[in-house]
Amino acid sequence: MNHLAHAVLAGPDQDLILGGLLGDFVHGPVPTDLRPGVARGIRLHRAIDVYTDAHPVVADLRRLFDPPFRRYAGILLDIWFDHLLARDFARWCDTPLATYSAALLALLRRHSAELPAQMRGFVAYMQHNDLPAAYADAAMIGRALAGVGTRLSRANPLHEALPLLCEHDTALQSGFDAFFPQLRGYVQVWLAESTARP
Repeated sequence: MNHLAHAVLAGPDQDLILGGLLGDFVHGPVPTDLRPGVARGIRLHRAIDVYTDAHPVVADLRRLFDPPFRRYAGILLDIWFDHLLARDFARWCDTPLATYSAALLALLRRHSAELPAQMRGFVAYMQHNDLPAAYADAAMIGRALAGVGTRLSRANPLHEALPLLCEHDTALQSGFDAFFPQLRGYVQVWLAESTARP
């Protein structure tokens, strides 16, 4: 899952949200100097990613992509799922998308000193591009994928993927509609069973 989904799945707890967003920028053992809620958010992020990667609906959706895109199907789905979430945000969240997006950016700005340098750079990119609200626009997804492609170590076709995602939109929407409620249920169980230890 991508940034918007991780934030929404974390629920209203600000530290969980912050940890959920940090999850893409913290690798290896969870740092022991983080607030317990932030550390728990990172662990939740990782649990969501493991659950998503192993889910049969997601596995079926990955098969929609032929080479050379199949290799990058996980990236394509993560980012397109944020598009689907943003596009129909009122279905999944009581807060309007623009309001939610502004609050998320404000949270990241308030805690800027706690963020790794790479994440601070990404927050600046989010502000410049009105993310995550702009994920509702398919054209923004195309730009986001091209940006991810430039950060990968090998040549890749991500900058050419948007037409393919639009072509498969009906199937991707159907898969997301089946998968996301199950993911939310998994997160509720995970939160109930987990502790806030760092």
